[in-house]
Amino acid sequence: MTGTSTHGKLYLIPTPLGGDEPQRCVPTFNIDILGNIRYFVVEELRTARRFLRQVIPAFPIDDCDFQLLNEHTTHINSLEMLAPAFVGNDMALLSEAGLPCVADPGALLVSAAHNKGIQVIPLVGASSLMLALMASGLSGQHFCFHGYLPTDKQQLTAKIRNMEMQSGKNNQSQIFMEAPYRNNQLLQQLLEVCMPSTHLCIACNLTLSGEYIATKSIKDWRNSPLPQLHKQNTVFILQHNP
Repeated sequence: MTGTSTHGKLYLIPTPLGGDEPQRCVPTFNIDILGNIRYFVVEELRTARRFLRQVIPAFPIDDCDFQLLNEHTTHINSLEMLAPAFVGNDMALLSEAGLPCVADPGALLVSAAHNKGIQVIPLVGASSLMLALMASGLSGQHFCFHGYLPTDKQQLTAKIRNMEMQSGKNNQSQIFMEAPYRNNQLLQQLLEVCMPSTHLCIACNLTLSGEYIATKSIKDWRNSPLPQLHKQNTVFILQHNP
């Protein structure tokens, strides 16, 4: 079932995970769609403008309308944001990096679009979560994404133990992230809390130069040189097999 014919469409357009080689993860089809859109809802204005100029150097940035939707948005007026679509204009939702609506507030706008009969069209692009899972060697049949873990050390310890228990009980990979400046602290906590037989995948800077992906048991991680993850975009995946 498609949206109301008089409405424009809402395209969900993934953006690169970083770097200056968008051609690695932006299909030509996406670029063709972007070339005809002038109304954007974006997570960060500067990043969105840079992305558009990377994939279409002559893109008419000054002719476009940009609305911000990110973690600092205190009030989301979805009807106002979707106003261009109500009068027949196609729109695009851009994430800061990777897939829109996965671990970002874009899902609220997409929900409103569905409620108002606006057709939502997701496009192909890079997902750090799925790329990490693909390369981890851990269960891709059963997995759970936890987003960001608690910052309080006691709560973090409890969360790690709970994830480890759930992983063993359900044969389930546990996927999570951390703010890049706390990656090293999270890794140390994982090595302190987890059982030696639990496996941990560390996937860093995916699709970028310096990409690093390794999966080892906690026991082996404890006896290995550790990667330096400070301020590096990293995905962690944990799996315990009792």
